[in-house]
Amino acid sequence: MDASYITPFVKSIQNVFSTMLQLPVTVNDPQIKQGTTPSHDVSGIIGMSGDVVGTIILSFKTDAAESIVALFCGEKLESGSPDFADAVGELVNMVSGGAKAQFTDTKDVSISCPSVIVGKDHGVALPSDVPCVVIPCTTDCGEFVIEVAIREAGATAGAAANNASASA
Repeated sequence: MDASYITPFVKSIQNVFSTMLQLPVTVNDPQIKQGTTPSHDVSGIIGMSGDVVGTIILSFKTDAAESIVALFCGEKLESGSPDFADAVGELVNMVSGGAKAQFTDTKDVSISCPSVIVGKDHGVALPSDVPCVVIPCTTDCGEFVIEVAIREAGATAGAAANNASASA
C-alpha cells in the first residue's frame, strides 16, 4: 500500500472528530494488521472504488462507541438501537468522505454506503491482495482504530505487498 494513502485518513479523523464532536483525537503510530481478528466490537465499514479500491473500517470498543455516538447525536443511544448503527455509519461515512476528498487532486475515487456490524468477535473480510494498516486513536471517550486496506486499482497483489513492507 502506498504510505501516502494513510495521511488523508489521519487528517480526516482529526478534522471530523474535532469539528463535529469537539473531541480531540490522538493518532498513534500506524502498523500493519496481523491476522483477521476484528479490532473491536463495533465496526463501521465503507468500500472504496475507482482509481483506489479497498475497504475502510472504523472500529470501536462498545463503551467508546456509545460515548462517541452520544456526543455526535446529543443523546445516549444503546448499541443495539438502529439509530446507534446509523450514527456509526455516518461517522465512517464522514471520515471516509473527508479522506476521499483529499484523493481527488490526482485520483477518481468513490465510496460506498456504509455498513455497520455490532457484536463481540465479529469478522470483516478484507481484500486479500492488500495489507491492512491499523491506525490506533485515543480520545477522552476511549480508544478506536481506523483500518485502511486500499490500493491503486491497477496495482497487483505483489506490488501492494512490497509497497506496504517498504513503508512499514
